[in-house]
Amino acid sequence: MTAIPHRTRLTFHGPLSEPRADQLVARLARTTPASVLDIGCGRGELMLRVLEALPEATGIGVDLDAEDLARAREAAEERGLAARARFIEESATGTTRGPADLVLCVGASQALGDRLPKALAELRRLVRDGGRVLLGEGFWQRPPTEAELSRMWPDAAATDHHDLATLVALAIEAGFRPEWTETASLDEWEAFESAYQADVEVWLAEHPGHPLAAETRERVDRHRARWLTYRGVLGLAYLTLVPVRAVR
Repeated sequence: MTAIPHRTRLTFHGPLSEPRADQLVARLARTTPASVLDIGCGRGELMLRVLEALPEATGIGVDLDAEDLARAREAAEERGLAARARFIEESATGTTRGPADLVLCVGASQALGDRLPKALAELRRLVRDGGRVLLGEGFWQRPPTEAELSRMWPDAAATDHHDLATLVALAIEAGFRPEWTETASLDEWEAFESAYQADVEVWLAEHPGHPLAAETRERVDRHRARWLTYRGVLGLAYLTLVPVRAVR
């Protein structure tokens, strides 16, 4: 039976372009972290790039997706980073893997808590004074309508995200200062969402009578309808956060 290709065109599991990734890695590398912790690391691409920029640093990636972790380990081996990069299949809830000099949490704050303030408090716990947190977090570019919410993910609600100003304010309340605030562009969103399904779309066009075609078609059509609904409504912020030192 023909295997259905799966996400082979994705470099990052999110709306992140190569130029922005390069800028993020360069900015984070200037702080010379010796240890990196990647929460919800997926295939670990961003952490691996940080380690490539910092020959003395070590990194730990934590995720629950065994397939993505296996690909991360393969990539680390291929790039000569296996001795410095560990990828661990476990929950990040209450993790004891920190503190680290650099904590990456891109699209994965839910792994640290069911509410953003709790996740931010965990990120503050996991980063050392003088370190950095890179937080990739969703926000509403404008308030979604009830009709739009009904066509997004299951049980989508206006309370699922904050606006950008509130997101930054919550980070400050949690004990950070925002060194850098930037947001994914529409081009980055479209490139990500298209690449996410491109392999399967081509497969469906070439195998319309396959036994798995009907259920696969229904799944990808549902996903496309959702992202075309939140297109231009849901944003993703990349916040480079500096922990505030405790006053003694």
